[in-house]
Amino acid sequence: MNIPIVKDGYPFILIPLILALILWLIPGWRFGVLFWVSLVVTLLMINFFRDPERKIPEEARVIVSPADGRIVQVEEVRPKGLKGRYYQVSIFMSPLDVHVNRSPIAGVVESVTYNPGQFLPAFRDKASELNEQTTILLTVEPPPSGPPRETGETEEGSTQVVVKQIAGLLARRVVCWLKPGEKVTSGQRIGLIKFSSRVDLFLPGRVQLQIKIGDKVKAGESIIGRW
Repeated sequence: MNIPIVKDGYPFILIPLILALILWLIPGWRFGVLFWVSLVVTLLMINFFRDPERKIPEEARVIVSPADGRIVQVEEVRPKGLKGRYYQVSIFMSPLDVHVNRSPIAGVVESVTYNPGQFLPAFRDKASELNEQTTILLTVEPPPSGPPRETGETEEGSTQVVVKQIAGLLARRVVCWLKPGEKVTSGQRIGLIKFSSRVDLFLPGRVQLQIKIGDKVKAGESIIGRW
């Protein structure tokens, strides 16, 4: 069985795997407790760092989920640095979910900002403000047509979307593979959060949301909203 693995997970998989192989070769340690623990950890790491292909929606004017997990928060906000009314959609990723993040839209990376912080449980509301996180500002290209219901557009007419990768209680490393000025496609892999974590998505008020609290979503596949 071929299981795609994200490259950042190789060290976490190889260390317990090599230990299990060494124990297998030592008389008296084969099938011992430490051998089985190493084997189980290897399998858990393979499951955690899996990177399955996703069927990206071909439908135009849609916003896809940036993460696998469960919707834990949907509310109207006015984020600092952004104009107008926005929706905040928060997705909690358990240790059993795929943790590779994907771009919710096609566009250009305006900025990538890393902020060190705390490691509160990712499902708590304050995690969005206080935890270690990377904030990715994206500008949609081409801009969606039609008049906006609210502000949230730049002077050039493109709409700005924000993705926050937030570390959780177990997660201690936020990985972003994007650089300012880079173009991204909808559903493109953009980063990884190691172990339990959360992603916040900020969408302009013109977007028609297609989800609710409690929904399970898949990165790159599930439709979060429509322009």
